[in-house]
Amino acid sequence: MPLPSPSTPLSDGAAVAATIPSSELHRVFREADERERATGRPVTKLHVGEPYFTPPPEVARALARAAEEGRTTYTDVEGLVELRERLVEKLATENGVDTDASRVFVTPGSCQGLAALMQAVAEPGAEILLPELHWPIHLQQALLAGLRPVFYPLGADYRPDPEAVLAAATPNTRVLLLNSPSNPTGAVLDAERLSALLGTARREGWQIISDEAYEHFVFDGAHVSTASLERDVPVSERIVHTVQTFSKSLAMTGYRLGYLATADERTARAVRIVQEANLIAMATPVQYAGLEALRLGHVVKENRAMVLANRDAALPAVRDAGLMAELPAGGWYAVLDVAPTGLTAEEFSARLLRTRNVAVVPGSGFALLPRLDARGRVLSAEPAPWSRHLIRIAVCGDPGTLRDGVAELLDFARECGGAVR
Repeated sequence: MPLPSPSTPLSDGAAVAATIPSSELHRVFREADERERATGRPVTKLHVGEPYFTPPPEVARALARAAEEGRTTYTDVEGLVELRERLVEKLATENGVDTDASRVFVTPGSCQGLAALMQAVAEPGAEILLPELHWPIHLQQALLAGLRPVFYPLGADYRPDPEAVLAAATPNTRVLLLNSPSNPTGAVLDAERLSALLGTARREGWQIISDEAYEHFVFDGAHVSTASLERDVPVSERIVHTVQTFSKSLAMTGYRLGYLATADERTARAVRIVQEANLIAMATPVQYAGLEALRLGHVVKENRAMVLANRDAALPAVRDAGLMAELPAGGWYAVLDVAPTGLTAEEFSARLLRTRNVAVVPGSGFALLPRLDARGRVLSAEPAPWSRHLIRIAVCGDPGTLRDGVAELLDFARECGGAVR
């Protein structure tokens, strides 16, 4: 089926953005806050990916020094030259990615970097392949960029099979999004699987967007940057665009600092235009904070160890209760299957919040299947039927809070009966 003409006439009605569903995450945020106000009691927040560790004080001091010393003028749209050069070194030494400062962009978090990339590679009627269980923001970003989402299946271990990905594609497929370690599943893709996916994409003429926000939080195996697998490919023929962030590794969530490395010069030129239109430039003092953060690799290792300790302390009991098959191999989250309780995810989440003051996120919000009209407006967005019993919990929070929240969750699940052990 050929791509539709970009000159399709506009008709009366809502703009595309007005039809895109809000993230389920934000709904749970609001409900948890409302519960606290109504009861005067704190909610145990297992729904939010906010770490209990905080940014190192050196980062705050670097930001303050930049502001006090007047280093607050515009930078290049790509970001500070010295920060981009340091990121080139980091990508080479830590990720095995061969790039150049001219193809590296500093962004307000990886979220905006992903959105910029999608806008840069989008073309009228083009499709993007997303995992069937996905971060809801990936779907929103694709729709706003004008990319039509198609979902590829995941196995029982939440990892994609390259042949199944190819089978999900159509002649209009132009982009494949990979997320390893994954949000929400914690699945980690090894070099062999990534190589097979990269080979498929290259043969089919797709580009790859690799979201590696949780790169430093791999617990089983090792993190592999997809772009490292095409180091020996000429730059003009590369297809992997990499997006990373300071938010997770150094808990700099509110600093809003990330970066992306485009595969080739053509995409870099397109991203430059997107950034000119959307940003003008990144916040300058925040970039100096990023320079300091890159010197603190020992803190990154400590933060990884804390999340790993949380995983190993809290989740084996969840697995043993029959609510998950295996511990997540990486990331900050775990997906649970509450089918043994006899409740849907929405029912389980609502009752858990009402009776135990514990907030979790229904997995249905990570598995929406939007139906679009010719203009890309969302006509409906129902969750995939197989997601109706899934929930997501975060394991990056305070250890005591996580322990207590999981204990309440398991006690509630047993109270519901069914096959919970």
